[in-house]
Amino acid sequence: MSTALLVYLLTPLPGVVVILTRLRLGGPQAKSGRIEISPRVLNVHTVVGLLAGVTWIGFLLTGIGSEDKGNSIVGVVSLAMLWITAVTGLMILARWMRPRGKRAAHQVREDSWSSGPLLSILAHVGLLVLVLFFTWAYLFTEV
Repeated sequence: MSTALLVYLLTPLPGVVVILTRLRLGGPQAKSGRIEISPRVLNVHTVVGLLAGVTWIGFLLTGIGSEDKGNSIVGVVSLAMLWITAVTGLMILARWMRPRGKRAAHQVREDSWSSGPLLSILAHVGLLVLVLFFTWAYLFTEV
């Protein structure tokens, strides 16, 4: 399977992670795990992630990065937004780290979609790996 085809097939996955994170943590009845997530962090993750997805899809469909169709600034901006999304997602994931110390509470509230942080770990570490792959594919002009 070619790298370009793999990039095209994996492109919707960051959008899925962003939307599911918003559904999981947004709203008044959200269960965010051990501590509440700042609305700013969640909004950055959602807005920048969706903008990154739109610009990345536009970059892939129009071939803006190719030599004969214009410059590659759209691809660079899109990758930068994907990196911001991945880092923000890892900040959200950090809420699952156990507090340390002798007075730290050890109770974990049940999450609405799973009984722990496994889904969040899978999604956000996967998003980081995916952004690394997209960056590699872009740098070596596979897309």
